[in-house]
Amino acid sequence: MSIHSASAVQATLPESLTASAWYLVQCKANQDERAEINLDNQGYTCFRPTHRRERDLQGRRKIVRESLFPGYLFIQLGSGESWAPLRSTRGVLRIVSFGGKPLPVGNDLIARLHEHDSGAPVEARFACGERVRINEGPFADVEAIFLAMEGEQRVLLLMTLLQREQRVSVPLVDISKH
Repeated sequence: MSIHSASAVQATLPESLTASAWYLVQCKANQDERAEINLDNQGYTCFRPTHRRERDLQGRRKIVRESLFPGYLFIQLGSGESWAPLRSTRGVLRIVSFGGKPLPVGNDLIARLHEHDSGAPVEARFACGERVRINEGPFADVEAIFLAMEGEQRVLLLMTLLQREQRVSVPLVDISKH
């Protein structure tokens, strides 16, 4: 695309989309969290999609939050913002570029990643009264009704036990939509 046709396309977009764009940042090995913290401290808007995963840590099963794209994060830069500080930010390796020019990432992709990020509020994933299935633990393969969140890691469910409705608290990672 030539410079003239690129500016013609930008002229047709709303100002909110041309004022800033998202770009992909490649981080140094195992330093994406460090890069995110340092960029946030410099006032940049960053997004590092994460997911929760069960892992063995020191012989115990624990839920950890990991990067969805290890070694990468997204940064939002305005058209007038300086790129120079990014090169010397600890944890940052480079801005991903094609043909020597950084390529913006679509706002729709970032919005979809935000929706599915495990750091997003869980209430958006389960509605009160929604049927869920318990996948792990002593109630594995039992259906229940989602009532509410109990903190960040546990949920309150309504289930029938011994012909009576009971409220039980289980880990969030143990349930899925029915």
